[in-house]
Amino acid sequence: MFLPDDWRMALATVLLAGLFDVTIGEPPNALHPVVWMGRLIGALMGRRPHGRPRAEFAYGVLIVLVTAGLAAAAGLLLTLGLSYLPWWAALTLGAWVLKMTFSLRGLVRAGRDVQRALARDIGEARARLAALVSRSPDLDPPLIVSATVESLAENLTDSVVSPLLYFALLGLPGALAYRAINTMDAMIGYRDEREHVGKAAAHTDDVANWVPTRIAAPLIVAVAALRGAARAAWEALRTQHRPELGPNKTLAIATMAGALGVQLQKPGAYALGTAKRPLTADVIGDAAWFVWVAGGATIAGAAGLAALLAWAVWG
Repeated sequence: MFLPDDWRMALATVLLAGLFDVTIGEPPNALHPVVWMGRLIGALMGRRPHGRPRAEFAYGVLIVLVTAGLAAAAGLLLTLGLSYLPWWAALTLGAWVLKMTFSLRGLVRAGRDVQRALARDIGEARARLAALVSRSPDLDPPLIVSATVESLAENLTDSVVSPLLYFALLGLPGALAYRAINTMDAMIGYRDEREHVGKAAAHTDDVANWVPTRIAAPLIVAVAALRGAARAAWEALRTQHRPELGPNKTLAIATMAGALGVQLQKPGAYALGTAKRPLTADVIGDAAWFVWVAGGATIAGAAGLAALLAWAVWG
């Protein structure tokens, strides 16, 4: 029921979604389901208990269940509705909804915006970086480069591999539920005053990204082979990952550091990779290229997997 009932439709849905992403990009915020998810999470957070860790944790579990459940239910209703449309309309609408769960072009553009800003004004570069990752607002240029590359590597999983994998496995309900989980983690999964209420979201995101992260990191290694850097990327994947910081946090970051021959660091938290070249703006361009190629391979692979599973289920 979750999967398209024809392997050709499954294949075409992912490929068309990729085409939409590359050519059109993101829809207006008013029409974006991630924005709707954010508003729901914000409304639920406005009613959370304070000063009672157990009650906050229980409420956080409720936020996860409600938000991910509603996203999955919306995906199921969409899937059922698409079955009543002509094939061309179902394909177009299904692909557009799927596109809104991932963003390859937007991720690469955000990274390149920081790269271009570094050539003009450091204040502008810091402002552009804030669209990618939460860091200290007074970073110097090398640390701006590091934070940008880290975000590109980490978000290869969050923004591309995970939603497409969950679509291939569970159709639109899976892709939308994953996007809800990741949005919750991005909004409340922090070790600050939200720690107790956001703990369930953070752990759920860790579980949801465990397999996709372990697909994304070897993908970076494979892309590094095109530049003769596969051995360095693989060695970094094996030795530089810091699981004590989280099961997924540094895996793709360490691999990207090895592939690029740089050291990526978050001051006071970690330093990954060996510095064989300085952290200049060109490093961001190289990282963006890695993400483009790995993201394109992900779209193609997800299309093939979705088609294979649809064929296996429906014949």
